Amino acid sequence: MKIAATYQNGQVFGHFGHTEQFKVYDVEGGAIVASKIVDTNGSGHSALADFLKALGVEKLICGGIGVGARIALDEAGIEVFGGVAGDADIAAAALAKGELAFDPNAKCDHHGEGHDHHHGEGHECGGNCHDDHQCGGHCGK
Repeated sequence: MKIAATYQNGQVFGHFGHTEQFKVYDVEGGAIVASKIVDTNGSGHSALADFLKALGVEKLICGGIGVGARIALDEAGIEVFGGVAGDADIAAAALAKGELAFDPNAKCDHHGEGHDHHHGEGHECGGNCHDDHQCGGHCGK
């Protein structure tokens, strides 16, 4: 099985459609046996689904994700695990074991220039992107 995570500086990147890299993990017997970082080469939302499918990815870990991207990934047969923040390697290892905490309703409703959405600092906001890019204050951070 192959798992991909939106990726930046070791972390799960907060917005699927704006990720510049994925970390792709090869999983056997519930454990990661190999991984590599791949550049998206500027692909956009729906093109990323085809990009991942061509790599043989079956499961995707990400933060926020738009409805159109979810549809494209579904059509490509890629299962989405959204609303995830933090260390990409830890998230991938948890998914490989079937233990990843994620938000099945994670979405990104707001798009804008420079949208560089992150949910670090040890808190999670369900993957929802907001115009101020700081969780909109709804998570108490």
